[in-house]
Amino acid sequence: MTVDEILVPVDGSDAARAAFDHALEIAGAASTASDVTLRVLHVADAAVLNLPGFGGDAADALEREGDEIVSQARERAEERGIDVAVDVRRGEPREEIVAAAADADLVVMGAHGCHGIGEYVLGTTTDYVINATETPVLSVQAAENVTYSYPYEAILVPTDGSDSGIAAVRIAARIASCTDAALHLLYVIDELPEVDEPVSDEATTELEENAQEILEAAATTATEAGLAAESITTTVANGSVPHEIRAHADAEGVDLIAMGTHGHTGLDRHLLGSFTEQLLRSAPVPVLTVQRSDE
Repeated sequence: MTVDEILVPVDGSDAARAAFDHALEIAGAASTASDVTLRVLHVADAAVLNLPGFGGDAADALEREGDEIVSQARERAEERGIDVAVDVRRGEPREEIVAAAADADLVVMGAHGCHGIGEYVLGTTTDYVINATETPVLSVQAAENVTYSYPYEAILVPTDGSDSGIAAVRIAARIASCTDAALHLLYVIDELPEVDEPVSDEATTELEENAQEILEAAATTATEAGLAAESITTTVANGSVPHEIRAHADAEGVDLIAMGTHGHTGLDRHLLGSFTEQLLRSAPVPVLTVQRSDE
């Protein structure tokens, strides 16, 4: 995965600051090997600025606040010798971020936030951007139980054999190769709803065999992406998908979770997609979401 430009939307919230801090770590490490530009974007929400009774002075104050936010970000990046560009726009935040993401190789965003007058806009915006852009999105929370560091030493990819899941494996393998990280591939056999008849041993065996086949294919994808086979481990788990992903991340001390999404049609519903939104808000580490890509 080649990263020449990293886009970081900022709004002054704790989550946005956490995302910017992590983007600084990534850009700082990447810039030692190539030219990397950190693009800091602030969008003054036009819907708020145009509300009745929201006068010109208040609108100007919000835009000045945006200028101050990106100026502070520029100063911090320049102190670390990172090439930085700042961009302050007026518009609909989701659409402006998606438009800017088209020219970036990676988007780093806060995973939480609020929306409304006098509040911050990133959060639900992140969910929208993840589905609307083909650029990989790295979501970072600002919570006491969330840790983030770079270079990554261990990366977890929950996979289900879907196209977007395979894309996540491919990109995660490239990142792992660049950072000398271990790659953990996980397939979770989701706990089944209560049924009148218990699942037969034969059906259980078939599920486990299918899981192993998917993991073997994922491991092959990872090696084809340039990662050494000895850096890859595969695991089949049974239980609640979000719980097993979080438990595996904690047990293996992973620094990053990478998962696939399905683009404009919504979070990929093949298996893991229905849990991606939960993981974005509850994962103990940053989450990289990747759309299906033929490249």
